[in-house]
This record gives sequence, structure tokens and C-alpha cells, in this order.
Amino acid sequence: MQHFDPTNNISWQLGHRGRVAVFIDGNNLFHAARFHNIDIDYNKLLRVLLGDGRLLRAFFYTGVDVGAERQQGFLLWMRRNGFRVIQKELKTFYDGTRKANLDVEIAVDMLSLAGRYDTAVLVSGDEDFVYAVNAVAYKGCRVEVAGFRSNTAPKLIDVADYFIDLGEIADKVRKENSHGVRYYENHTHDEAHVPSHVSPHDTDTGGNNYRTQNHTAPDLSPSNDEPIDEQVNDYNPQSDFVRVTDEQ
Repeated sequence: MQHFDPTNNISWQLGHRGRVAVFIDGNNLFHAARFHNIDIDYNKLLRVLLGDGRLLRAFFYTGVDVGAERQQGFLLWMRRNGFRVIQKELKTFYDGTRKANLDVEIAVDMLSLAGRYDTAVLVSGDEDFVYAVNAVAYKGCRVEVAGFRSNTAPKLIDVADYFIDLGEIADKVRKENSHGVRYYENHTHDEAHVPSHVSPHDTDTGGNNYRTQNHTAPDLSPSNDEPIDEQVNDYNPQSDFVRVTDEQ
């Protein structure tokens, strides 16, 4: 298993990645990015993950409160920026926490599309995807895992053909400012919040405490009070367009 080097990546230089499908575990990525104090720019992230490959599809999976207009505004922004959004309504538990598990949806989509893409990029740190990654690899596809190393299960890193440490390329995927549409959390429902001074793996001898965070859905909301339509329309497709291909 190789590691990502943005300045010396042979597979990217030679264009061996072919058709690329990106699968983003939205809740997992959010919690990991927040732990590292990084606000992700999803257009930048997609371009970095795509490299010189041809994008087949970019999927974004998240739990949402369907009655929250600001959350829907964020998802609308994602759809208009080239992402296929797969959402599941949050379930409210007896202790007041709200959670949604989309592991099955991600695994099924990865397997169903295998053969349509040459390279799958899974953006998640959840150990539950180990079997799915192996299954996709057995179908002859290259599988890369992207995440923050301290928040990614070692077993998931080990089964990947390539590991992209987002912590090492944070400047390439970080938002330049906090204006516009932002993926942020309502802390009143964050049961699995990890204190900033504690590594998630330090709280669990199994090294997978972070997995519980993956299913506590954040509030997907614009970061200011501008009307949603105005924020969505601020996006300039000429500067950030990523081409999608259905080529066989």
C-alpha cells in the first residue's frame, strides 16, 4: 500500500487512474476535518482527488433533517456543483441524539458501479468499509482511501491500494474563507464530540472510536444569513467546473 505524495505521484503523472468514482462519507469527513480545525472546500477536494483522471461520478452521503431549509440549501449547492447527493433522514433516539447510517448505501454503490470506473476513491475513516474495499479490489478496480490519518482506521489504510492523507494536503482542500455555503454542526446534538486535545484513537483501545462519530450527523447549513438562492448563485461554474464522463 502506497501513500499519497502530491509532488511526486507516479500514478497521477502517468495518468493510470482512468475513470474515477469518488464516494464521500460526509458525516465522517466533517468530524475528522473539524477535529483538525479545517473547513473543507468540496470543489477543491474533488479536483485534488480526481487528479488527471476522468470523473465518472462524485457521490456525497449524509444524514439530514429534511425539514431544515438551511441544510437543504447546502445539499442544493452540492448538487449544483457536480455531486450526486445521497441523503437519509435522521433518526432521533431516546437520549435526544440524531443519527443516520449510510454505510450500506456507500458499499452497495461502490460494488454496483465497479467495472464502470477504474479507480474508486473512498473518503472515510470507518473500519466498516474494509470488506467493501476488498470486494471492489477483487473485481479488478483500484481503490484509494482518503482521510486524516489519525481519524482513519489502520485496517482501512492497509487494504487500500493508495492512502491519501488529507492532513498532508490540507492547504489544497481548505476553504480560503468561511463565507458562502458551509458544512457545520449543531453541537446540541453532537453526542460523539471529541475534545480538541484528545485523539479519537486515544479513547478506544480498538482504535475505532471515531466510527461512532461517523453516524452523528452535522447540521448542513450556510455559514451566514444570506438567502440560500443568493449563496448558491454566487458559484461561478467557469472557474470551478469539473467535467463528468459516462465513457465506457
